[in-house]
Amino acid sequence: MLLVFISLGMIFGENGIFKIPYDNYELSRDICSFALIYIIFFGGFGTNLSMARGIIKKSLILSSLGVIFTSLLTGLFAHYVLKLDWYSSLLIGSVLGSTDAASVFAILRSHKLNLKENTASLLEIESGSNDPFAYVLTIAFLTLSKGSLNLPLLLFKQVCFGLAVGYIFAKVSRYIIRKVNNIDSGMSMALITASMLLSYSTSEFIGGMII
Repeated sequence: MLLVFISLGMIFGENGIFKIPYDNYELSRDICSFALIYIIFFGGFGTNLSMARGIIKKSLILSSLGVIFTSLLTGLFAHYVLKLDWYSSLLIGSVLGSTDAASVFAILRSHKLNLKENTASLLEIESGSNDPFAYVLTIAFLTLSKGSLNLPLLLFKQVCFGLAVGYIFAKVSRYIIRKVNNIDSGMSMALITASMLLSYSTSEFIGGMII
């Protein structure tokens, strides 16, 4: 599916077959941000906590170090082979550093792979948790490329505010859903989605980052 979307972008882009002109970058940013909210949220929402408890440490190590190493290797390739400057190369590496969680979930669940030593669960949790690390790296290199020297403070504020807002909204949403009687699955998912969007908006407003 990912290759299908990449192919569509190549075909219908400005340099594609149809040469469709496009310069509305603000719209592209808004669409990508909206999609990123769902990608990061459902990556964690679909995680089985009982399955994750025994391998959470390994998953976090893989998702963090894996993203960093992948970003560095991609950045080195972009710099030395494609002859891009370091900021652009590392920015490309950070964007491409995470794995496609949806593809990993689809492959593991559709084929019902029974991998040894709980590897399937490890892969699911890792692929669902590495997007925030890639997002942090992307923000970091974007900030550095603009010449800003406030990167540590910016990341500290975004992570702390994001964690605080996410925790509060998660507790409030859980309380509301448990208190509402006879709520069906469709309504509960609507409440969860509304809480997700509201928590992101609140965190964005005060300068945080939901991770």
